[in-house]
Amino acid sequence: MQYITGTNRRQAVLFSQSLDEIIDADNEVRIVDLFVESIDLSQFAFQLKFSSEGRPPYHPKDLLKLYVYGYLNSVRSSRALEKECKRNIEVMWLLHQLVPDHNTISNFRKDNEKAIRKVFHHTVSIAKQFDLIGGRLIAGDSTKLRAQNSKKNNFNESKIIQHLQYIEKRLDDYNQALEQADEENKKIIHTQIEKQNERKEKYLDLSRQLRESEETQVSTSDPDSRQMLIRNSITEVAYNVQTTVDEKNLLTLDYKVTNENDSKAMGPMLRRAKTILGHGEFTALYDKGYHTGSELKKGTTMGIELMVAIPGVASFAPDQRYNVERFIYDEQDDTYTCPQGEVLCTKGNWYVKSDHGYVVKQPSIFTCFLENNCLNF
Repeated sequence: MQYITGTNRRQAVLFSQSLDEIIDADNEVRIVDLFVESIDLSQFAFQLKFSSEGRPPYHPKDLLKLYVYGYLNSVRSSRALEKECKRNIEVMWLLHQLVPDHNTISNFRKDNEKAIRKVFHHTVSIAKQFDLIGGRLIAGDSTKLRAQNSKKNNFNESKIIQHLQYIEKRLDDYNQALEQADEENKKIIHTQIEKQNERKEKYLDLSRQLRESEETQVSTSDPDSRQMLIRNSITEVAYNVQTTVDEKNLLTLDYKVTNENDSKAMGPMLRRAKTILGHGEFTALYDKGYHTGSELKKGTTMGIELMVAIPGVASFAPDQRYNVERFIYDEQDDTYTCPQGEVLCTKGNWYVKSDHGYVVKQPSIFTCFLENNCLNF
């Protein structure tokens, strides 16, 4: 039986193909090369390094081409990009077979963060020129990206106090044991006391850092990351990427990496979108995580039409059929109609929140045979 066979790896080739012949004419890597070559890096505040001694640096355009290619092909890691330079024919063509190491790639990204953002905004302006952005309906949302910093290396004032209290207790125990120990054990205890004092000084430094920075958290291995709510009651030390997308062709207009939750993010997102689009005559969509009074006010002040989901009202009904959202409100009469068709109105009672729930100061005269199934207002 015959099969299709490849070429012999050891066979010499007289007329070999060039890299340019291997890459198809309509390959997207040619667009990346054309785009980067068409821009003036000095207008984007890239750090152009020159050296008359030692090995010359890589040109920023080559590193930018690699970064854009990695973005388009979901290759984010600096080490992964370095590997692509050695094995990917497209990258070899794009960088003329240059192989920068991962430290060079990482430092380029770190040193030119603002410049790369400006290049991204430049692509948005090009899309506007080709009428690819409608500018009438946009949507904003966030993505939580877990940081390298673990929870145990993230501290707030309360957590620091707990550690210091534990250390003080350990020091008291060691000092009491020191009085009854022999000479050999005293050396061991002294060593432990020194370790605890070193830990104590570490936490005192973290406490001073918090006070001086006026921050509520500090992360030791990934300083810019913060512990935030991911979903329900689950928290992670993470970053929060805020993204704005245009409706016409689902193109990204704007992004920003933050270390805060969504509650205060809508205002800045709207300001940037208004600047990018050049007008405020658009409708913006957001989910319930952005529903904050101060942010809604900022949007209306800018003259932007907002559509923000309203957070659900928490209810504690034993039977889900009697949750709050199933009570119909009549704005004219200021009354609610329950799922049983009973009209409920205020009796002038005041409710006080306690550890056992809401307690009424005055007894209610409303009674219902299903009162144990609903919220029992």
